[in-house]
Amino acid sequence: MKDLTGVTRTDQYRALGLSTTAFTVCFAVWTIFSIIGVQIKEDLGLSETQFGLLVATPVLTGSISRIFLGVWTEQYGGRLVYTLQMLITAVCTWLLSSVQTYEMFLVAALGVGLAGGSFIVGVAYTSQWFEKERQGTALGIFGAGNVGAAVTNFGAPFLVVALGWEQTAQVYAVVLAIMAVLFFVTSKDDPSHQARKKSGEKPVSAAMQLAPLKNLQVWRFSTYYFFVFGGFVALASYLPRFYVGAYGLELAAAGGLAALYSMPGSVFRALGGWMSDKWGARAVMYATFIVSLACLFVMSYPETRYVVEGIEGPIEFEIGISLPVFVGLTIILGFMMSLGKAAVYKHIPVYYPNNVGAVGGLVGMIGGLGGFFLPIAFGVLNDWIGVWTNSFMLLFVLVLVSTIWMHVAIRLMERRKYPELAKDTHLSDVPEQRVP
Repeated sequence: MKDLTGVTRTDQYRALGLSTTAFTVCFAVWTIFSIIGVQIKEDLGLSETQFGLLVATPVLTGSISRIFLGVWTEQYGGRLVYTLQMLITAVCTWLLSSVQTYEMFLVAALGVGLAGGSFIVGVAYTSQWFEKERQGTALGIFGAGNVGAAVTNFGAPFLVVALGWEQTAQVYAVVLAIMAVLFFVTSKDDPSHQARKKSGEKPVSAAMQLAPLKNLQVWRFSTYYFFVFGGFVALASYLPRFYVGAYGLELAAAGGLAALYSMPGSVFRALGGWMSDKWGARAVMYATFIVSLACLFVMSYPETRYVVEGIEGPIEFEIGISLPVFVGLTIILGFMMSLGKAAVYKHIPVYYPNNVGAVGGLVGMIGGLGGFFLPIAFGVLNDWIGVWTNSFMLLFVLVLVSTIWMHVAIRLMERRKYPELAKDTHLSDVPEQRVP
């Protein structure tokens, strides 16, 4: 258990504010291809599958890097790791402006993807400053840095029009480098790292940090995050292209509407953390999955033309989702995903207080891989089947499977480990602390 003796509210708020701001900037950089990728697609004549791979490639690096970044944060402190991660990413983002071929764009995208690793660094760093009873809310506020995707979707199109995509990448690189310097200068080492330096204690080994990953529970949390975070990243990157193709919008308008999805998918994560502290993360996850299923069911329905043989001859009519209705559904979906993201990470410092970096890194990696594989799957489905709503059909199936799996797993676990519970005991009657 960490020692918070001497930590003031000012220290806590400073750490939370700086890490959240840094994460916002990093997330904006991480999703930059959702906007500049549309222009690159036109310049290089890419297919939908190639575009999906380009958009998803930064997510791959951002996901895989979370494992070792999480371990390093536990060993060397978030202040140092966060700063180095941002500086390296800024260099990669600047170099992006000099790339010419599709293959090199993929290589450059791997470097830009390091921005996504900032999430687990911030989680491990922020959680060290707060007591258990306030960690859900604190991490929810930190996670609101996902709003960086909305910043990119809303602002980057105007930069691309005014400066071109190359200079847009350079602007992002400069801002990220400035953020790295400000963070290092104004932040403090977290309490655990300070205590280790005073006592001369050696950092915990990577093997010990990774030991909890053998628990099935950790992988269960990861599957939840595959949708609530991976799906969020995938849609934040994919929606601008969807609006351009499905509704014929200009890029600036498409980016603005995509930002309406990204905004609630980010800022309400703080609310999700508070709800998880108050009512339990499990209840929030059920609400997230059920409402998401309803939204995705409607969004999956393609525009369809019917011909019915009527009494006096054929009757033709169409069924489709208007743009305002679709945008409204994306806002609701983003809101629920923000609650779910907070709920997943509420579990980690509670069950694994000494392994937040490693466990959170794995959960974040699996979630991030959702953001890598899903855009590719969206592109493949578009090329293969040719229906714009394919992506939402895929997400519907993913959420349906996750919901059933979660419910069945919890019920079986409760009955196996706590046989004294009545057979008809409802999940909401079982204390949150008793669910492994």
